[in-house]
Amino acid sequence: MPSGSAPDRDPGGLRDPLFIRELMPIWGWLHRHYFRVHTSGWEHVPGQGPMLLVGSHNGGLATPDLPMFLYDWFRRFGYQREVYGLTHAKVWQTHAPMARLAARVGAIPFYPRNALAVLEKGHSVLVYPGGGNDAFRPHRARGQIHFGGRTGFIRLALWHSLPIIPLISWGSHDTLIVLEDCYRQVERLHRLGMPWLLGIDPEVFPIYLGLPWGLALGPLPNIPLPARIHTRVCAPIQFERTGYAASRDRGYVQACYQQVVVAMQAELDNLADQAA
Repeated sequence: MPSGSAPDRDPGGLRDPLFIRELMPIWGWLHRHYFRVHTSGWEHVPGQGPMLLVGSHNGGLATPDLPMFLYDWFRRFGYQREVYGLTHAKVWQTHAPMARLAARVGAIPFYPRNALAVLEKGHSVLVYPGGGNDAFRPHRARGQIHFGGRTGFIRLALWHSLPIIPLISWGSHDTLIVLEDCYRQVERLHRLGMPWLLGIDPEVFPIYLGLPWGLALGPLPNIPLPARIHTRVCAPIQFERTGYAASRDRGYVQACYQQVVVAMQAELDNLADQAA
């Protein structure tokens, strides 16, 4: 979506509680029957105040663990406790109709100014730092937290003294079987003169098995295969030192990043063992 469009002028302005309410029966059926979701840890969500919900997700562009988390959020907290998901700006450029639907649920383009605007209103922010590289990571890496060294979410949490609430899931990696990411090979072809589709660098270029394409190449929209999903809300992570100065201390930011990744990896390992 171009700069200056509605979500930029008023981040979250397209969020539509009535639309969310209409989606709930559909999400509920998927939750109970298609994905057979088992969820736990909701007692870790603070009763009030803004927070930074940090997730690792799977399953390509459909990322079914995300709407299943939102379903659980809305049925527990209602439609007026607002949470906004930071979504890669390239989704607005490459899949504009899907992005507009997501905006009605609470998605906003992933720009720092948008996150700050939402937090200043007292709302919470949901972020998946690994982005497309996480969602399309190969099936063999399904048991790994993969944020790719991105620390922007840590700086945001430190600057605004936000608790981080980790979200993990197991099972949605089976809704799309990613065989390999061949981005490096495709990038070489691009440097030799092959243009990117729509002129946009996709940053990931998977080979995968899934619906409706069968064997497919590239970050295409997909229909998730049915698979049992386990989700867990983990205990809040609070950092010893916060504030603007802490958010600019590279060594401290890196240490906090490692703290979050290690904690989430341990939780994911436990969840995978329990789901086996």
